[in-house]
Amino acid sequence: MPQEFTKYEIARIIGARALQIAMDAPILVKITKEQLKEMDYDALKIAEYELTEKVLPIDIIRPTPQKKKDKLSSLREDTVSDEELIAQAQEIEREITQEAKEFGFVNESEDEEVVETVSETPEEQ
Repeated sequence: MPQEFTKYEIARIIGARALQIAMDAPILVKITKEQLKEMDYDALKIAEYELTEKVLPIDIIRPTPQKKKDKLSSLREDTVSDEELIAQAQEIEREITQEAKEFGFVNESEDEEVVETVSETPEEQ
């Protein structure tokens, strides 16, 4: 048996080729009458003989896994401290409340409460 195929690929190749031979496909190897009698005219044995003689025009394409190392390392390098995250959240909250004031959705008393709740850190809660 060829070593470049797995046992599952060999089984698939022999089975497919045996089906072709059973449906009167031409045999690709010169086999004498005596050899055919030894094989008992069995399509599986003939297909296996063709595979061992390496006359079957077949290629196996195996998908290989793609490595995602570059993408993962770039994500891991972007680390942000807790203080920076809190500062960003406070800045976004200020922008939202400023826009809300412009449209008249927030009163001045409500604005102070919102800013106070955002400015609390997790340790203070």
